[in-house]
Amino acid sequence: MNDLGEIAIAGSKIANLGGGNPSLIPDAEIVFRHRMQALMQRNGAFERAIGTYDAPEGDRNFACALARLLRREQGWELSERNIAVTNGSQSAFLALFNLFAEPMVGGNGHRTGQILLPLSPEYIGYTDVGFIPGLLTSCRSTINELGDRLFKYGVDFEGLEDVNDVAAICLSRPTNPTGNVVTNEELRRLGAFARARGVPLIVDSAYGLPFPGIVFGDAEPVWDDNTILCMSLSKLGMPGLRTGIVIAKEDIISALGVINAVFCLAPGSLGPALATDLVESGEMLALSREVIRPHYAERAERTLELLREGFDGYDTLIHRPEGAFFLWLWMPGLSITNAVLYERLKARGVIVVSGHHFFPGLEMDDWLHKHECIRISYADDWNRVEHGLAIIVDEVRRAYDGS
Repeated sequence: MNDLGEIAIAGSKIANLGGGNPSLIPDAEIVFRHRMQALMQRNGAFERAIGTYDAPEGDRNFACALARLLRREQGWELSERNIAVTNGSQSAFLALFNLFAEPMVGGNGHRTGQILLPLSPEYIGYTDVGFIPGLLTSCRSTINELGDRLFKYGVDFEGLEDVNDVAAICLSRPTNPTGNVVTNEELRRLGAFARARGVPLIVDSAYGLPFPGIVFGDAEPVWDDNTILCMSLSKLGMPGLRTGIVIAKEDIISALGVINAVFCLAPGSLGPALATDLVESGEMLALSREVIRPHYAERAERTLELLREGFDGYDTLIHRPEGAFFLWLWMPGLSITNAVLYERLKARGVIVVSGHHFFPGLEMDDWLHKHECIRISYADDWNRVEHGLAIIVDEVRRAYDGS
């Protein structure tokens, strides 16, 4: 995050292929601008959004509109009492992880259980949200090479059976950093596994379904009384509004309201106020299908082709792009670690994220794979992305060639 802060100061001088900032998509920005104008023109609406605390669970008008949308479009049996707003997804996971894997009273630093991450690699932001150490445990993913320089991670269900003391299970779908989308069958099995263990399944859908819908293949959104679905307005193109959404059983939503009250009195109001009409009208889903998803699908294909061409004759592999806005580059047998490669790229004005950061809960595992991958974002201005990709290809080829 410090390096990303330096990018903000340096501006266009650095090719930012590292952060999770979404693209600035003109057609989406027009929609957001119109919504803001409408909010400001509606009598008292803007003033309430910036001048009044919401309920600890967040804007109830937004929650009601979202509940109606999900009942209508997905057939889910829920109401506004199943929906809470948080100050971004990161705040939601801080609250949820420590709610379920809470420290034991008088337990000398022990927990009532751990958060199980069934995929590894997994989101970097889960790593440090525990109030005491030992919050996370994880299993190595399976690796299936697909041909055409592509591979895909899968859930090792046999390995999951060996994990004890689980308080909750969590995965991102699409997965940040790899763009992997666990299959409908894998998600069904994980739901059944969680229910059998008597713990909730937390699905991080910040990039996924129902919106912003950055999913390129066949996937279904899932929610039931044992699933906690976490969403966000950030990847639609509104990260500055810091609006996370949690859909869960009523008692969990009530607990999140209490946590919000302790952390911040109430979550921010401007994001929900801006998004309520988009949700109420269904325009949110149309925007996701017709603008957001096609933008990133086209970027994914262009980036994939440039890397395929650049690494022709080398042993690199790329995780099949199935969602989000990252490509995950695997460099087996590279003569340097991904951390060293990161520094070399940074020295040439290109920021990526070294893959060794994306294995929370697997820190003590000596899996060489952790040091052979990098995450590349293709969300920035395309000229900078293209420039950055050329430098990445050059540096990786130099490392393979022993330079």
